[in-house]
Amino acid sequence: MSNNSAESLLILAKLAQENAYAPYSKFKVGAAIMSEDGQQFSGCNVENAAFPSGQCAEAGAIAAMVSQGARKIKEILILGPSNKICPPCGGCRQKMQEFATPDTKVYLSNSDGEITELTMSELMPLAFDLDPSE
Repeated sequence: MSNNSAESLLILAKLAQENAYAPYSKFKVGAAIMSEDGQQFSGCNVENAAFPSGQCAEAGAIAAMVSQGARKIKEILILGPSNKICPPCGGCRQKMQEFATPDTKVYLSNSDGEITELTMSELMPLAFDLDPSE
């Protein structure tokens, strides 16, 4: 992998993944975001016995970003616990869409550190948008 920002996000996502709370699924996920101003944020999944009221890693990273005043995702990396990439669920795709542009880079990584790179428009080709001007 030659993308320095993806490498940095992978390290941050791995650290978050280690702290994931997944006693039910045993499926620990980490996510890391770089905002437009270069700040980095991370999140992990947090499960709950009242399934499905837990929180996905992407939602946690977005909440961390928003709580610090950033509003635009420049790049996001999602790290799953297996040798397959871990694409975001539909709800997280929409959450990401709220804070992304069509060109936002989305990195999907497996446990071996292999990364698939997409853009937000590739991940969400027909995204729901409340902008009435489009």
